[in-house]
Amino acid sequence: MSNEQVKKPETASRRKFLTGAAAATAGAAALGFPMIAKGQTGPISMRWQSTWPAKDIFHEYALDFAKKVNDMTGGDLRIEVLPAGAVVPAFGLLDAVTKGTLDGGHGVLVYHYGKQNALALWGSGPAYGMDANTLLSWHKYGGGKELLNKLYNSIGANVVSFPYGPMPTQPLGWFKKPITKPDDFKGLKFRTVGISIDVFTGLGAAVNALPGGEIVPAMDRGLLDAAEFNNASSDRLLGFADVSKVCMLQSYHQNAEQFEIMFNKTKFDALPVKMKSIIENAVEAASQDMSWKAIHRYSQDYIELQTKDKVRFFKTPDSVLARQLVVYDQATAKRKDNAIFREVEESQKKFAERSVRWYLDTQVSSRMAYNHYFGKKPAAKKA
Repeated sequence: MSNEQVKKPETASRRKFLTGAAAATAGAAALGFPMIAKGQTGPISMRWQSTWPAKDIFHEYALDFAKKVNDMTGGDLRIEVLPAGAVVPAFGLLDAVTKGTLDGGHGVLVYHYGKQNALALWGSGPAYGMDANTLLSWHKYGGGKELLNKLYNSIGANVVSFPYGPMPTQPLGWFKKPITKPDDFKGLKFRTVGISIDVFTGLGAAVNALPGGEIVPAMDRGLLDAAEFNNASSDRLLGFADVSKVCMLQSYHQNAEQFEIMFNKTKFDALPVKMKSIIENAVEAASQDMSWKAIHRYSQDYIELQTKDKVRFFKTPDSVLARQLVVYDQATAKRKDNAIFREVEESQKKFAERSVRWYLDTQVSSRMAYNHYFGKKPAAKKA
């Protein structure tokens, strides 16, 4: 045989081997690095919007979550987060995500209160003694997740929702002078949202629901006499100290609120299983990180509001707190015909009865230890 005849089978065999090896390598690569989606040739991009002004720390929390997902997916999913108003108004987020105008967003469930009042039970109200972290425990382990899915389905919301990020108790609000009794609210032009609208209306206030970025301008123009928003950092960044020098601490109107991360359901369901798992774990990682950042930043701004901005803080009188609870019960009683509201309410009460009792019985107060090491420095004066 000629040399050419000898080489042909060897060449054919070698080509066959290389083809097989290439297929095996491609298969291994597919196992190690699954395709993002059928036909996908590059990273998946999502355009989001928060319900917060760009300068608010809440928008920073939204960017923090997006960065975690972008980093954890190695750039296979890229979430861009725009501030409130960039595409739709803050209160229009749910509709925009449902329709696919936005792929997702960052906000709070109570901003959708007008769609279904039961959404306010995720943080707008006393939560039957639960704090925000306990309420998130109810959401994950006490049936809240299933109830939220049922609720969103009932109003045709095409979204996947992840409540996260437990907020500390929010102040009663910013006022021209200290609140000393429940009757001080009578005739007051006041800003709040959700079922808190009913609570403060029940206290005698004339309530106006405004997004965060519109509150200080409204107070500056005299359209509001007083308002509540959320925390020392947000309130300082938004300029509350420019229009008021009195802040009342402690309230039952929103002592257990949390944030919401929301995806368009069609877009979310189309993601690979591995990517959805990364997102779900990123939510919990961002939730804890947000809690740590909040403690650090809020405590700094709380001091600076007093030292630099000359704000006076007062503890809300117990008479006002007690009245809030009574008025809240009156507000929820009006919703006796809202079946999903009642279902969420009963589920929360059942969880709160044992979880809050456990917490109260086991958790030692910080006050004694703080006074022991730092002297008696009350957080706020009595009004």
